[in-house]
Amino acid sequence: MKKRSPAIKLCENRFKRIIDLVLGASLLAVLLPVLLLVAALVRFKMGAPVFFQQTRPGLQGRPFNLYKFRTMTNDRDSSGNLLPDGQRLTKLGRFLRSTSLDELPQLFNVLKGEMSIVGPRPLYMKYLSYYTEHEQKRHTVRPGITGWAQIHGRNQLPWDERLALDVWYAENHTLRLDLEILAKTFWQVLRKDGVAPNTDEVEPDMDQERRNRQADLHLNCSR
Repeated sequence: MKKRSPAIKLCENRFKRIIDLVLGASLLAVLLPVLLLVAALVRFKMGAPVFFQQTRPGLQGRPFNLYKFRTMTNDRDSSGNLLPDGQRLTKLGRFLRSTSLDELPQLFNVLKGEMSIVGPRPLYMKYLSYYTEHEQKRHTVRPGITGWAQIHGRNQLPWDERLALDVWYAENHTLRLDLEILAKTFWQVLRKDGVAPNTDEVEPDMDQERRNRQADLHLNCSR
């Protein structure tokens, strides 16, 4: 892809933010009945709170609170420990994940300027120390509700490939590319492609995977 000048990048980033505000506000207005219905169902089925909040790294790695609809209960064992995710995931939660309705509250993150409609997904804070210098570039743009990696396999991708796609987007994103990603995301949501509603089906934690890789490398070098 042809390299763009800093001036063009600046203009595109500003225009991207305007589009985020307009599209985010429009989607919230149109989807308000859906948001209220889902909130009522979550409150009735799982109780308070309706929203799940978690600190995630945003632009330049700065932390922010990510919003989602709750999909799991807070059930605990006899020792007071939370049950495994797979046991706490409710039927409603499974449906919300399979339709991506649990992600709708992130439109508020978009309006606050913490996220974009399109960008690399905001991952866990604990992953920050495991990125390579090249992979850190994924934080040079705002994280998104959907992204380049999401339309190329989502949770089914190996971590190295997923992060490489994030960096490629950060270095090459354009308004035209964002429109392409939005169109493909809409189609994938309708077909439920790449969705893993069961937490037992998602990829292993990236930090654990890389610790295991480092341990294997150290073991091979010591032989």
